[in-house]
Amino acid sequence: MKLVVHKERPSIPHEEYRGHTKADIPELLKRLGTDPERGLSEEEAKKRLEKYGYNEIPEKKVHPIIKFLSYFWGPIPWMIEIALIISFVVEDWVDFWIILLLLVVNGLVEFWQERKAENIIEYLKKKMAIYARVLRDGEWKRIEARLLVPGDIIRIRIGDIVPADVRIIEDVEIQVDESALTGESLPVTKKKGDIVYSGSIVKRGEALAVVIGTGTNTYFGRTVQLVNEAETQSELQKMIIKIGDYLIILAAIVIAIMFAVEVFMRGKDILGTLKFSLVLAVASIPAALPAVLSITMAIGAMELARRQAIVTKLVSIEELAGVDILCSDKTGTLTMNRMEVGDIVSLNGFKKEDVILYASLASKEENKDPIDDAVLRVAEKIGLKDLLAKFRQLKFVPFSPDIKRTEAVVTDGKKTFKVMKGAPHVLAELSVDPAHVKKELQEYVERFAQDGFRTIAVAVDFGDGLHLVGVIPLFDPPRPDAKKAIEKIKNLGVAVKMVTGDHKAIARYIARLLGLGEKVVSAEGFSKYHRHELVEVVENADVFAEVLPEHKYQIVTALQEGGHLVAMTGDGVNDAPALKKANCGIAVAGATDAARAAASIVLLQPGISVIADALQVARQIFQRMESYVLYRLTETIRVLFFLTLSILFFNFYPITSTMVILLALLNDIPILMIAYDNVEEAKKPVRWQPKKIIALSTAIGVSGLVSSFLLLYIAIEYLHLPIQVLETFIFLKLIVAGHSTLFITRSKGYFWQKPYPSKQLLSAILLTDFIGTLIAVYGFLVAPIGWRLAILVWVYALVWLFINDWVKQVVGRRVGIDVEENQ
Repeated sequence: MKLVVHKERPSIPHEEYRGHTKADIPELLKRLGTDPERGLSEEEAKKRLEKYGYNEIPEKKVHPIIKFLSYFWGPIPWMIEIALIISFVVEDWVDFWIILLLLVVNGLVEFWQERKAENIIEYLKKKMAIYARVLRDGEWKRIEARLLVPGDIIRIRIGDIVPADVRIIEDVEIQVDESALTGESLPVTKKKGDIVYSGSIVKRGEALAVVIGTGTNTYFGRTVQLVNEAETQSELQKMIIKIGDYLIILAAIVIAIMFAVEVFMRGKDILGTLKFSLVLAVASIPAALPAVLSITMAIGAMELARRQAIVTKLVSIEELAGVDILCSDKTGTLTMNRMEVGDIVSLNGFKKEDVILYASLASKEENKDPIDDAVLRVAEKIGLKDLLAKFRQLKFVPFSPDIKRTEAVVTDGKKTFKVMKGAPHVLAELSVDPAHVKKELQEYVERFAQDGFRTIAVAVDFGDGLHLVGVIPLFDPPRPDAKKAIEKIKNLGVAVKMVTGDHKAIARYIARLLGLGEKVVSAEGFSKYHRHELVEVVENADVFAEVLPEHKYQIVTALQEGGHLVAMTGDGVNDAPALKKANCGIAVAGATDAARAAASIVLLQPGISVIADALQVARQIFQRMESYVLYRLTETIRVLFFLTLSILFFNFYPITSTMVILLALLNDIPILMIAYDNVEEAKKPVRWQPKKIIALSTAIGVSGLVSSFLLLYIAIEYLHLPIQVLETFIFLKLIVAGHSTLFITRSKGYFWQKPYPSKQLLSAILLTDFIGTLIAVYGFLVAPIGWRLAILVWVYALVWLFINDWVKQVVGRRVGIDVEENQ
């Protein structure tokens, strides 16, 4: 990405604020014109947006005309251009204009393909916009980060990608990961008065901060880009491109041999032979391969976006098609992520109302935490709202996986005390209560766990030590669509394993409701297994309980070592390593910015149903690309070897260079439409099988080669066609038979079986066949052959369509690609 600094936008130099210390924060806010209690007004924010511009790094846009002209520079265009120059030199004006048309059409096709792919990527980027929590007009609002302006007060918390350069304005400590910006691997502690740079990730804590730099005026001059470019290559793409390179080398060798024989052994004209060689190379080399792959994946990504799944790395679509194990988070994915409070238990002589009161004081409404929300709903329901308004939080420590609790220091104006809520065993260890109280707490926790409840403990410290107040049982009910979605995913040949931090008893209860199986493994015991033993354990498990973020990484690694392709869901900043490690990391709805950045796919709606849809779409896309590769290999063998072998062994040019160019032109449109074709619904994961594909394409290509030589023999020995008519006759055969190859390669079954070709593909094939037939019948740029010979070609091609399809079936079964394989 090239950066463009808009000089007309005034900047806020960092040096102006770098020297400010904690005591200078009020002065800083004053100079920024920010009210610490109300933030900026919307009117002022609009003025500053006009003054400083959007909080984004503008991309340098290449003018469409310049972009279009760039497609005429490169190896393939050079070959066409050399052939064009040769035609001009020898004054072969028919070939000159047709080659010029080929050059322009190739440029237009590539321009259209990339333009469409870029538009889809832009759409996906917009769907992946980062949001920020900002204080304006005294209210906390959620806005797109690009709308932030200098002077805005924002709240940053664990998992956030910091959207602009900010300075912390409250007395807290947070830890941020600046590795993406500085290369420093360890988190950095930031305090009041410190600058946190745009693109950093908050690893622990939360803080109020004021924006001091946006867009190109940030310290590093850029923001984190969530959506990767389409050019990223996966292993599958690399293999496909290797096949493309193989075809290029094969074509180059064969054509070079033909050229040498024609020029040095038979004394043919160098320029004429060179021109024919170049156009033959253009027709044989799979130059459209990268474009076809890009547009196929981009169109698939758009389809997934319509289903509320945003692809951040296009190449992950291919990986998702081969996934055979899905490790799914429980909360928010399999369950509602809406905690419901059960029958509250009080301890140490406190009342149930006290339990909710102190739990509410240890909560923060604006954080929208599911547990906080559940507690605050109960507080309002039992009439504690007015009482809570009398208290003020002086300090709040949010929940993190490290401390497993929230803490708050609160005051009512008369007394100040500390409240906590969190994991019962953690609060029990911190409390000064006698052993029998802690034992009572543990008994309640175990009893609730057996009934499928998760529990949190509540404690208070009035200055004489921490005392347990009570236990709040919480239940996160399964999503209504979860069980059905799991069944659907299993029917697609993908095993579903639940991953949760909950106790084994709770995990088993939820798994039973969802039909996931009874094999529950505690992640705490992973350390006792040897490497090969852990692989066996995770393969056999249905549910992983008591899981920490580092355990997720271990689970993914073990499954991959077992030969599986793994999809892993996650939502927190600490899930990022596992999401990156997985073959397809999936950030669920409501995930932190850090999780979204690490994931390959981001879900915009809660639940697992969209994953089932994504699996199906990914497999469809994979099969379209597989069809293209099979077709391209087959056609190269069929056309390239027919023409070169005819020249080498029979000293005969079956078609002219003009016809080769027309053939290349008429092939472009149907090839593009493969991206829109209907495909079979694969019932199990699909993986790239290059050896089988090469064997199958070779068999179909050789069968087509035989059919071409047989028709050539019939035309010479029995029809006694004049040479020019014979060339047109063979030209039409190559068009019709070549396009019929698409019907064969697009399906693993017989070509007349479902799924039928899409309207786009069928229309493109019939249209180009019709144009080719008219050219041959009436002699546009070629010798006319009339309708009688054209009908003969069509009948012959249709007969061989059935023969070639039979060859595909026989060879497909021999190499393991059975008709029923994906049905």
